Amino acid sequence: MINLKNKKIGVLCGGTSSEREISLMSGKAVYAAIKKLGFKVVLIDVNKNVAEKIKKEKIDVAYIILHGTPGEDGTIQGLLEVMKIPYTGCGVFSSAASIDKIISKKMFEYAKIPTAKWTIIEKLKPFEEIEFPVVVKPASQGSAIGISIVKNKKEFEKAVKLAFSYEDRVLVEKYVKGIEVTAGVLNGNPLPVIEIVPKGKFYDFKSKYTVGQSTHIIPARLPKTVLKRIQNIALKVYEEFRCNGTCRVDMIVDKNNKIYVLELNTLPGMTKTSLFPDAAKHMGMSFEELVLEILKSAKNN
Repeated sequence: MINLKNKKIGVLCGGTSSEREISLMSGKAVYAAIKKLGFKVVLIDVNKNVAEKIKKEKIDVAYIILHGTPGEDGTIQGLLEVMKIPYTGCGVFSSAASIDKIISKKMFEYAKIPTAKWTIIEKLKPFEEIEFPVVVKPASQGSAIGISIVKNKKEFEKAVKLAFSYEDRVLVEKYVKGIEVTAGVLNGNPLPVIEIVPKGKFYDFKSKYTVGQSTHIIPARLPKTVLKRIQNIALKVYEEFRCNGTCRVDMIVDKNNKIYVLELNTLPGMTKTSLFPDAAKHMGMSFEELVLEILKSAKNN
């Protein structure tokens, strides 16, 4: 563990992705918590001049709370490693592997981590016959951006067009009806399993970030044996992707209590409506205590 005494901490947030505003919200909350903890801290809005900003501020440790690129794809982690600045959270490999939903799917299957059937669609290339219903996702967007649940060919064409507006590769995944859950891991230890009940059709951007648009039930309303299996799967994902500090694994549990991993989030949100702080709170951990635990994970990966 890095000795944080007399260290200047830079909270890296914002960025240029479609999740910029959420990252700023998370960043401001983390900045306030670090200040309350009594450490020297500065808020750094990440843009193309971020290296100069980091150099000018002379930070000793980076707390990364970026969503999307360049925070969750390994880019900022690589920069910090070149600059020899310890940082919180996952390293270059786990970040790059997890942001790409298609690479993640391949890793899940190789590691025998349960996940729904899937296929890839690429622009201007033929693809196999689709059996509905399915979920259509851009390959590397977060916060449910560009995601659609489709039941027929007409909806499918519209969903693919939307996903292609973000990037040239699309993941098409068999739709699994069931209870949506998420399991966080903090410094190698599982957090309580959360059941997510969105007001809308699914846990979309609005449900994630609008107060009152979703309910978090902790622990999830599932048998204890199933909850334990969910936590064990989250730990396996954490280990297989060589995560560090934090991660959150989203899953669906069907009517037969069969578990399917949806995706891995290496930089969980830290806003007022975020899941990760809610799980920690259920364990009796305040927001400031959670931020301190995450700070303890900082290292040169």
